[in-house]
Amino acid sequence: MAYDPKHALELLRIGSGRADATFRDGQEDAIRHIVEGKGRLLVVQKTGWGKSFVYFIATKLLRDAGAGPALLISPLLALMRNQIAAAERMGVRAATINSDNMDDWTAVEGKLAKGEIDILLISPERLANERFRTQALAGIAAQISMLVIDEAHCISDWGHDFRPHYRLLERIVKTLPPNLRLLATTATANNRVMEDLAAVLGPKLDVSRGDLNRTSLSLQTIRLPSQAERLAWLAGQLATLQGHGIIYTLTVRDANQVAQWLKTQGFNVEAYTGETGDHREQLEQALLNNQVKALVATTALGMGYDKPDLAFVIHYQMPGSVVAYYQQVGRAGRALDSAYGVLLSGQEESGITDWFIRSAFPTRQEVADVLGALEDEPNGLSVPELLSRVNLSKGRVDKTIALLSLEAPAPIAKQGSKWQLTAATLSEAFWERAERLTALRRDEHQQMQDYVSLPFGEHMGFLIRALDGDPSVVTEPA
Repeated sequence: MAYDPKHALELLRIGSGRADATFRDGQEDAIRHIVEGKGRLLVVQKTGWGKSFVYFIATKLLRDAGAGPALLISPLLALMRNQIAAAERMGVRAATINSDNMDDWTAVEGKLAKGEIDILLISPERLANERFRTQALAGIAAQISMLVIDEAHCISDWGHDFRPHYRLLERIVKTLPPNLRLLATTATANNRVMEDLAAVLGPKLDVSRGDLNRTSLSLQTIRLPSQAERLAWLAGQLATLQGHGIIYTLTVRDANQVAQWLKTQGFNVEAYTGETGDHREQLEQALLNNQVKALVATTALGMGYDKPDLAFVIHYQMPGSVVAYYQQVGRAGRALDSAYGVLLSGQEESGITDWFIRSAFPTRQEVADVLGALEDEPNGLSVPELLSRVNLSKGRVDKTIALLSLEAPAPIAKQGSKWQLTAATLSEAFWERAERLTALRRDEHQQMQDYVSLPFGEHMGFLIRALDGDPSVVTEPA
């Protein structure tokens, strides 16, 4: 299919709302590669580069040429509202099917069947949903012109943000026609993750990799062991810091406490966590419109949130990995000449991160308890029934079931509302992967502790080396 550079540039200017906009280095090459069907492509570009423009402009060009709809898989649907708005300005008809808009599913599926949707955005969890696969996906599978995998590092279990449901993509990709356009995008993939992605997405995967350096960002780390010291520092700095930003915490409790305390000091801040619920969109918009000084947030406000003039990102505690930190601090300074990323390191952070690492996988005993309960009930058990048979919390049962059900072959399967044993047994490879990833998480945690100890001026180079980028491009901050 022929690429139309004039129309592509016109779409960029409409979508960005800037009549003088031009493509960033690598953007147009990626769009051309996809439209002309030159093969599968992985785009690794820093936060704020504009990966969403690549797939939305490619979608519009393909649709205008008579191709079928595109399918985008992303873990960030709740945070993609501003990207979807840009797509709609370009005339791209985008729709989502996710757990937050169940009332709209039937209407979306109807529009999809009539060809009235250009790009369908779904979460990876939808791929595990039988109703979605049979009622929505099956009808358009043969017409899909492009598969987009956003935040593709989530596929790799070497990645910092591995999402178990992304493993379903590996099986789906293997069944795709070799000539189907496939675009994978991420801001954070080191060499090990990229090798994993090449294995999953195909040996003929072309890679477009950009410079990871963020020249506008001034990075700093400060050790303040007690929370009282950090709260006092925040109050002092927020009073003088120009602009608006994000303060990240490791836990929901800390986000609420820090926000509440800063409010008592007269600051216009709000907490944003996975428990914020229906107010999320309102708070995102408030920060976009500079109606709050800052959001005090967990990682719920992470990948996908785009405020180009975000002036600062402060971490109230040290994140668990360099990649997670780069993703979060990279929200700042996208369209500013100067922005700040300050990491405050406290005594409680290692205990919190250690808990996250230890609880990431079920224990052998937890797996034995769940499988044992299912073995005693050939007709299967629902989650509430399981909870009455095992001495485990709902969170631990849900985690165990999710990971077991995504194995291939899976030792359990869902029939209606009940989980049953299958003929398969859980392979030792499951435990080997759990041990390998646990060791990797501990190495990542140590790497962040090394980062905290760096002198001023060496932080960006450290992050880029950790991401297997080129640290020679880094210039020391003024």
